[in-house]
Amino acid sequence: MEILLEKDYFRTSDICLSTSLCCCGYQIEAVDAQNPSKAVFLIKRDENLDDLIRLYFTHQLKVEPLSFFNFLKEIKTRIYHT
Repeated sequence: MEILLEKDYFRTSDICLSTSLCCCGYQIEAVDAQNPSKAVFLIKRDENLDDLIRLYFTHQLKVEPLSFFNFLKEIKTRIYHT
């Protein structure tokens, strides 16, 4: 079992941000579902991640809608059926 070092991962409970990052080629490495009312997604950090997050929060990040929808379904399945 691989140990995930917190400094190497971005943590967010924002499912739309996580979905958008997946559309940009990132993967959700783990889902922390200890709190049943809020899942936390862990995404491996790299040199581009912070820029994409900034673009997301400034409404400048563009993703393909069908890809977004498909990733969102996949993420929800992962949360609720694991």
